[in-house]
Amino acid sequence: MAAKGYWIGRVDVRDLEAYKKYVEANAVAFEKFGAKFLVRGGQFENPEGTSRSRNVVLEFESYANAVECYHSPEYRAAIGFRTKGGVSEADMVIVEGWDG
Repeated sequence: MAAKGYWIGRVDVRDLEAYKKYVEANAVAFEKFGAKFLVRGGQFENPEGTSRSRNVVLEFESYANAVECYHSPEYRAAIGFRTKGGVSEADMVIVEGWDG
């Protein structure tokens, strides 16, 4: 069985109304690839390094699914809403989980 895959995102949202279009659009890709939110905003502490205002962690059944979702036509369409016109700025990592 393959190790799970994860997206770890840190985001600064500059236009909340426009960002809502991204959230609506990304749901299509996330449903198709079985993404599950583990972290979606919420309270946080940043004891080291730099941070952004919003943190997100999504879990996928495999690393391959996580990568495929990011590069899918469905997510590529959604990401345009997030990046167009400075709606938000983000750092994203796709990482393979540790299966012990």
